[in-house]
Amino acid sequence: MRVLAMLDGTLVDPDAPVLRADDFGVSRGDGVFETILVTGGRPRELGPHLDRLARSAAMLDLPEPDRAAWERCVRLVIDAWSGGDEMALKLVYTRGPEFGDGSPTGYAMGLPISEKVRRQRASGISVLTLERGFPADLAERAPWLLLGAKSLSYAVNMAALRYAEARGADDVIFLASDGTVLEGPTSSVVVVQGHTVRTPPPTLGILPGTTQAALFRAAEAAGWTAEMTPLQVPDLLEADAVLLVSSVRKITQVLAVDGRPLARAERGRELHAELAALYDAQYEN
Repeated sequence: MRVLAMLDGTLVDPDAPVLRADDFGVSRGDGVFETILVTGGRPRELGPHLDRLARSAAMLDLPEPDRAAWERCVRLVIDAWSGGDEMALKLVYTRGPEFGDGSPTGYAMGLPISEKVRRQRASGISVLTLERGFPADLAERAPWLLLGAKSLSYAVNMAALRYAEARGADDVIFLASDGTVLEGPTSSVVVVQGHTVRTPPPTLGILPGTTQAALFRAAEAAGWTAEMTPLQVPDLLEADAVLLVSSVRKITQVLAVDGRPLARAERGRELHAELAALYDAQYEN
């Protein structure tokens, strides 16, 4: 099942064409998006996702998103969904048609969670480390590169995933040119050591993770220590657990890096289960 709603509050047939051929989102990837996990009719971290949508839009000099309109659009899709307890809710906001009246395009889509994602949540994944092609300090020097914006220009991210899958891996962890750990193509990286969780800081030009922030909030409430700090590949290999986290994949354990099984896999499974339970528990009330 799929549900599609335009930002003006209109429900649309998800098989019907709704974008003009000259929409900048299609022709140039000039737009931003968010993907939100909905469980039991409740969107997880909707506020932070809308905050990040607005932040990304500002980085692209797009008109400020109408938050109330997006909240209504989200509720319209959720109320029309009948495809099960979980849904991936994708918000798309583009600069609009090149030869239009200057109005942006906005819509929300409700999509099913793939069986592959559900399986990987439970069984874990292997990753390749791939160089992203820029130094760790570039974001502050080159804001026009939009590092840290969740733009529609995801061709490189998708190419990286295809490259990894062609070589027998499930996912990717991007590295800066000096070997600093950055993020996954569609996820944040979290390293676990004892009862400390660490993730790279957004100042490296990576996307601030909404699920990562929610996980850290739950972990700290349970007495864990949470840190944002630069990481290197040895930190991945020596960790008790490595996780890729995002809205739809939730908390997924990394079992191998560059073909090397992580040495503390059993301890990692325990920590993964504990953190996944903490993350889910905060949405159960």
